[in-house]
Amino acid sequence: MKCPYCGEQESKVVDSRHSEDNLSIRRRRECISCQRRFTTYETIETMPIIVVKRDGSRQNFDRAKVLNSMVRAFDKRQISMEQMEAITSEIEQSVQNSLDREITTDRIGQMVLARIRPIDEVAYIRFASVYRRFQDVSSFIQEINDLQVK
Repeated sequence: MKCPYCGEQESKVVDSRHSEDNLSIRRRRECISCQRRFTTYETIETMPIIVVKRDGSRQNFDRAKVLNSMVRAFDKRQISMEQMEAITSEIEQSVQNSLDREITTDRIGQMVLARIRPIDEVAYIRFASVYRRFQDVSSFIQEINDLQVK
């Protein structure tokens, strides 16, 4: 690690601890040459995940969009924000752990549907109506019938 004061390449770690958010490690270092101390942070480097939308456009994965879609689906339903956050984190982790650097909005929608179906059928139908772009009442009826069969 290069010293910010004298430019020396060698330093030693004096103290190391997790940051307050537990997402990085805070290290106090001391320069071998000038003996001045400085702080560095070590974090995991994540590769950006690109979401391919239905129209072919691409944008970075945004966990807030996944969470907001569930908030709308679960509106006035008995589920806590913590549960929705946990589902969102699970989906985000699954996307990050995949070897693919691109994922379609359809795949993300399927992941959400699979996780909310056992929790709340009404929220499942609400989410499915937007995700699958229901055009008429028969689409709703077909989805409800499929839900009852499974």
